[in-house]
Amino acid sequence: MSVFRHLRPYYGPYRLTLVLGIVSMALLTAVGLLRPFLVQQLIDRVITQGRYDLLPLLAAAVIGVALVRGVFNFGRQYFGELFGQNAVLELRNALYVKLQYLGFAYYDKAQTGNLMSRLTGDVEAFRMFLSFGIIYLCDFAFMIGFGLAAMLAISPELTLVTFAVSPYLAYVSYRFDRLVRPTFSRIRKALSDLTTTIQESISGVRTVKSFAREAHEIDKFEQRNLDYRDRNLDASRLWARYFPLLEMGGNLATALLLWYGGRLVAAGEISLGSLVAFFSLVGYMVWPIRELGWILNLYSQSVAAGERLVEVLHAPETVTNRQGAVPLGRARGHVRFEGVSFAYDGQNPVLQDIHLDAPPGSTIALVGTTGAGKSTLVSLIPRFYDVTAGRVLVDGYDVRDLELESLRRNIGFVLQETFLFSASVRENIAYGRPDASMDEIVAAARRAQAHDFIMELPRGYDTVVGERGLGLSGGQKQRIAIARALLMDPPILILDDATASVDMETEQKIQRALAEVMKGRTTFVIAHRISMLQQADEILVLDRGRIVERGRHEELLRRGGFYRRVYDIQFRDAAAAPVVSANGRYGRAPGKVLPLKPGREGSS
Repeated sequence: MSVFRHLRPYYGPYRLTLVLGIVSMALLTAVGLLRPFLVQQLIDRVITQGRYDLLPLLAAAVIGVALVRGVFNFGRQYFGELFGQNAVLELRNALYVKLQYLGFAYYDKAQTGNLMSRLTGDVEAFRMFLSFGIIYLCDFAFMIGFGLAAMLAISPELTLVTFAVSPYLAYVSYRFDRLVRPTFSRIRKALSDLTTTIQESISGVRTVKSFAREAHEIDKFEQRNLDYRDRNLDASRLWARYFPLLEMGGNLATALLLWYGGRLVAAGEISLGSLVAFFSLVGYMVWPIRELGWILNLYSQSVAAGERLVEVLHAPETVTNRQGAVPLGRARGHVRFEGVSFAYDGQNPVLQDIHLDAPPGSTIALVGTTGAGKSTLVSLIPRFYDVTAGRVLVDGYDVRDLELESLRRNIGFVLQETFLFSASVRENIAYGRPDASMDEIVAAARRAQAHDFIMELPRGYDTVVGERGLGLSGGQKQRIAIARALLMDPPILILDDATASVDMETEQKIQRALAEVMKGRTTFVIAHRISMLQQADEILVLDRGRIVERGRHEELLRRGGFYRRVYDIQFRDAAAAPVVSANGRYGRAPGKVLPLKPGREGSS
């Protein structure tokens, strides 16, 4: 029950609705137990004694019972469903809010399909028990309690005979619950894996097709699908094994009742009507006994699903506002790193002893091999992660002492992998400033060199772009992202390889747009192309998490280190032009690399 204790804040406020549902079920059960007594009167007084004048009254009583049961049945269904839906509404909202505020460290390990499965399938499994399982479990208790009282009123001896099989039923139910609960945990895990496979295959469909890996993905899906089927069959085998045992207990009780009750009627100790009424009561009680397996099924699924939901709700938020965090107004944009080190796992450093000072309005360029720590470094400025050692300061404040929202509102991002929402172009540009006017949106698009192609779209700024911006070219998506950053008007701008995956012509358009964006802002530029770095106030060359070179473009060229080698590859005579691979990386073309000619440092 620890799962329900952890999730009580979400269903607890709706206890009154649950109570109304349980009361409706109690009254429904109690009124339903009147029918066996009406049958008893029909046999003993009407049929046996010939009191046919009582028939209209008994018929009216049966109709009245049916009408009253209809009212209570409605209450049971409505209040039960209302309780479950309201509870999971709060739970689903809480899960989504939690996911919004969990840090990047969580998403570095989480699988999208797994999270989708938890927010949909697991929440629904928990709702089923709240909406139906609890009330039907109470119905089982009511039927046993009320039925026992009614049976004792008819014949205590028959009641003892009937309940002789109760210990057997209790033992079978206990064994079933112990075995089925871990089985349903495995089912939830298998469904999560299946959902993840589907999500990844759909999201990466272009990669799948470009490598002709459809057969591989189909095979992987079939394996996950088979595993999900097998886990469900495991549960079905348990159900098939224990359900007949539960039903056998009910049938055994009926057989004992028939044998012993017949002897009592033959001896004249009870009437035939009483025996028939008793049989009817046993029939009423056999039904909830049969339901018990279904209820245990719902309960086991809800516990397995609830455990997965609690894992998300209790996941630690590694980056949060400190108590007394300072709101940052419009920042000047002064960024400093003081002895910063960082490790994703807390042990293996990705950055080591980083020192840098970026005055307001300056441009800092970062260059280095893949995995050198460039993206990690800029991720520490908006506090996507907390440093392992040292400090990152914005306008003299340690970023850990600033309110997260106010800090991040002062920082704009243009990333290599541009994400656009399934919404209109206008809504995507205004994502960071939903209150922006249309004139401001258009002005930002013009400055980002995006207005002309937007106006060529079927509905202009109201054109809905597909998921992740499908339907637009890489350069078009990138310019919309630049417009989005421009509209935010952030004093600090981070450009993370923003032109790595576009052609040279598009790169020139984006560079013009970026030059407009960078004016008057503290800018951090990550790029593999030297043309993006030449005008930086300071260029930092990273290798294995350390700054190994720093200086302006001309200084680094004169030193002849890593930066100069990259420059030599990218800027050469036409006879040895750079070769651009499909992934945007540069390689050395065949032929001799000629020495640099005077005056070429500024060319691109």
